[in-house]
Amino acid sequence: MANIKSAIKRVEVNEKKRVSNSKQLSAMRTEVKRVEKAVEANDTDNAKSLFQSASKHIDKAAQKGIIHQNAANRQKSRLANKINAL
Repeated sequence: MANIKSAIKRVEVNEKKRVSNSKQLSAMRTEVKRVEKAVEANDTDNAKSLFQSASKHIDKAAQKGIIHQNAANRQKSRLANKINAL
């Protein structure tokens, strides 16, 4: 454990950020899985509406720096291609 006051604060802040980032990443992954499940079920309308929500979560994660912008674009592109293939 850190002894210096600023180092102690950094440990606390980093832990809070880690928990927050973990929640956002988990929510994003859940939305992506919902879209993929709808695609597997050949439910085009539902998949398109879920894609909008997933896209929002992906963009938010990229904006916060949880995932890289290129990774976000790649995920959205792959999901869109799956939906368009239906």
